[in-house]
Amino acid sequence: MEARSDAVFAEFPGATLSYRQFDAAARRSAALYRSSGVRPGDRVCLFLPNCPEILLSWFGLSLVGAIAVPVNTAYRRDELAFILRDAGARVLVAHAGLLDTAAAAVDLVPDAAMRLSVGAKEARDGWRRFEAAFDACGPLTGTPDVDPDAVSALVYTSGTTGDPKGVMITHAMYVAAGQGYAHWTRATADDRFFTCLPFHHANAHYYSTMGALAAGATLIVAERFSASRFWDQVRDSKATIVNFIGMMLSVLLKQPPSPRDRAHSARLFYGTPAFAPDVLAGFEERFGVAVLIGFAMTEACYGAIEPLGGERRPFSCGVKREHPDPLFINEIRIVDADGQPVSPDTPGEIVIRNPAITPGYWANPEKTREALRDGWLHTGDMARMDADGYLYFVDRKKDIIRRRGENISSQEVEAVLKRHPDVLDAAVLAVPSELGEDEVKAYIVPVSGSEPDPAAIIAWCADRLARFKVPRYVEFREEFPRTPSLRVRKEALRSERADLTAGCYDREASG
Repeated sequence: MEARSDAVFAEFPGATLSYRQFDAAARRSAALYRSSGVRPGDRVCLFLPNCPEILLSWFGLSLVGAIAVPVNTAYRRDELAFILRDAGARVLVAHAGLLDTAAAAVDLVPDAAMRLSVGAKEARDGWRRFEAAFDACGPLTGTPDVDPDAVSALVYTSGTTGDPKGVMITHAMYVAAGQGYAHWTRATADDRFFTCLPFHHANAHYYSTMGALAAGATLIVAERFSASRFWDQVRDSKATIVNFIGMMLSVLLKQPPSPRDRAHSARLFYGTPAFAPDVLAGFEERFGVAVLIGFAMTEACYGAIEPLGGERRPFSCGVKREHPDPLFINEIRIVDADGQPVSPDTPGEIVIRNPAITPGYWANPEKTREALRDGWLHTGDMARMDADGYLYFVDRKKDIIRRRGENISSQEVEAVLKRHPDVLDAAVLAVPSELGEDEVKAYIVPVSGSEPDPAAIIAWCADRLARFKVPRYVEFREEFPRTPSLRVRKEALRSERADLTAGCYDREASG
């Protein structure tokens, strides 16, 4: 990377770092943590928004063989305390705007010894200012040899079925992710990778950061996703490759058309899930970009991806991802409840095997054994695969709805709902039926300023779905509880009240 040393590596609002400057700053960060007593294998919780310090800390900790633990900045006291306790954190680094929550959490976990604040004008009792400690250190020299299979970070899942689990991500996984992403997107040193996804989510690590490094390109980091500011950020940063997750693409499509919709430098959007063909075509036509759909997870950065410029099959998230090194073998199977491969086009669980699979969940051998069996990662995701190896995601196992003898994918119903012009976002889940099994309930966030008629929503679905898939219940919401990856936290909706059908529109009661 010496040839790129003076090129820009990272751009944050108000901060630009060349490759040379970033290397020096990461080594200074490493010296800060080393001088603070952090040793190989120690865990450091980073309760930080998208700011230079979270990137410098991650790389600095990697240089000394320690483990970064980025934490969702939406977490409250008890949630942060759980992460501190579960990870056995030696240090907590918190942003000034989050110090009240951080201090309250530390009171519950007194063993989280050292505390560093970022962005605080004055030192708080019991806390050291990151900036002062950083300025007092010179770049660390003589960093220890770090095993590529050692853990670089713990990224905690959103805890959709109980407490969050700390996914162990190794240095080798990060390197493979970057090499693969640069390969799949055909990135060069001239590309500019834009992300507004949070750094407590693996996507910003695997693809934007490591992809930019692998290509010798530039990483552009926005603080958060904002539909109203998004395109201005993309334009102003001259971004060429943009990562999105879930609802972002749908929300952008629902924004009012603008004469400037194509006035940008972006050539490629990468994200998930697989949208309806007309949605993808509409986005590509309106904004003048190619959209690349894939499937992956924190535990496995190599899943499936559409071949860039290749065949697109409706509702598919592509074929298994390939590494540029032919010795790196990625395998995907669809298996039944007994772990046996099923025939083409038969739904089953996705299992993955390759050299970039997580070694497991931190301090959780039971969940590790459950997920990793015979060298295969059991994802808990249901899909089918056609005879040519194209993958079609169906749903999370726990989100499959069983209604009157038929299995229903909540994602399929959600995709139809999101295409309604007055629907900004939708979540579908099972609720009890008086006949046994399940009924289908749709939670809907309307487009701002609209007041959709629930009967019209039902009619929209009835024109596009088999009768047994059409929601019976509809409930309107102003917003949804979300995971770090912006997915709807369905378990939070399920646990809101005992009777999830009370007060809802009921198409059967309405005739």
